[in-house]
Amino acid sequence: MKKVVTYVPILFSLLFLLGCGEKEKKESKPASPPPTTMQEQESSTELLVGTFTGEGSEGIYKLDFNTETGELGNKTLLVVRENPGYLDISRDRSRVYSSNSGTPGSLSIFEFNTDRSGLRHIGDYSSEGDGACFIELSKNENLVAAANYGSGSIVLYSLDTKGMMVSGTAQKQQHKGSSTSPRQKSAHAHCVKFDDTGKTLYAVDLGMDAVVAYPLGSDGRWGKGHTALKTRPGDGPRHMIFHPTKNMAFVINELSNTVISAKVDAQKAKFEIIDQKSTLPDDFKDESFCADIHLSPDNRFLYASNRGHNSIAIFSVSEEGQLEFLGTEPVRGDWPRNFTLSPDGRFLLAANQKSGNITVFNVNRATGLLSYTGHELKMSQPVCLKF
Repeated sequence: MKKVVTYVPILFSLLFLLGCGEKEKKESKPASPPPTTMQEQESSTELLVGTFTGEGSEGIYKLDFNTETGELGNKTLLVVRENPGYLDISRDRSRVYSSNSGTPGSLSIFEFNTDRSGLRHIGDYSSEGDGACFIELSKNENLVAAANYGSGSIVLYSLDTKGMMVSGTAQKQQHKGSSTSPRQKSAHAHCVKFDDTGKTLYAVDLGMDAVVAYPLGSDGRWGKGHTALKTRPGDGPRHMIFHPTKNMAFVINELSNTVISAKVDAQKAKFEIIDQKSTLPDDFKDESFCADIHLSPDNRFLYASNRGHNSIAIFSVSEEGQLEFLGTEPVRGDWPRNFTLSPDGRFLLAANQKSGNITVFNVNRATGLLSYTGHELKMSQPVCLKF
């Protein structure tokens, strides 16, 4: 009996201590996620993908992009839509605008839901033509413009304070003209770009070998257009970008596989060519067609995509706008219709339409050269990438 009396208090003491230890363990559990989880969240950013549908893709997708490693993942279908081939995103990232190729062409507006897991369809609008292939918001987001490749026309809409297209405000301009290539028997508007002042809308027309400038009034109405740039016959200009700090523009020519740097007279809305260089190596003789063009965030390097050669051409850009061809990097896919650079300029991502993959490259920010990371994501017909 003495043994029982002696050990019972000891047993209860041990149980009490074990219980307290367990309690302390539970109370010390962190309320917030562990540091590794937080780092993963901070290093991930959204990438939206416009697609051509009918062969596996269904509309607009969202991917997670790891800004530290360059990895892509978590493919999410945001909204079902037919051929949302080019996208633009509102400044507050709440709305997405798409140009939808087809006959007739159309434009759509979508709005993100609360947790950004999907897009709500707001409305469809006529592109006032066939084969809508490009859409862009003006800098202060009171206007939106689009280009129709098939019909060679462009359209301009006014936007209300909520970013919605105002019914009855559609303005159409029908281009007329031709050039020397079999693909230039008629006008083919391929890109529209607002200047920073919002006073001019430029339209790049592949069929006319021209960039056309339209003056914009404070009421959003446009005046008579004039030729801002006439390229060489058969160049087939496709896309254009502006230098963010200098009066310069860069044009990529689909048919001649060249890029142009030009001075911009913003007052007269006129371009003067500074330089023009091929995007292909001298020994390449097969068929290829240029597609997209972008500047590095520090504006020192220019990149252009080659469909056929299936590469990204790399140029250095001097302070005066002279271009030096540095070489090409294979995209590890087929038909790089579109590409983009990560916001910090560390990575370049290529959307390879025919091979159905998005490939990721490291950017050497000192030399501008690219190297393949080994990261890719498979998806059907990606044709537009937007961070």
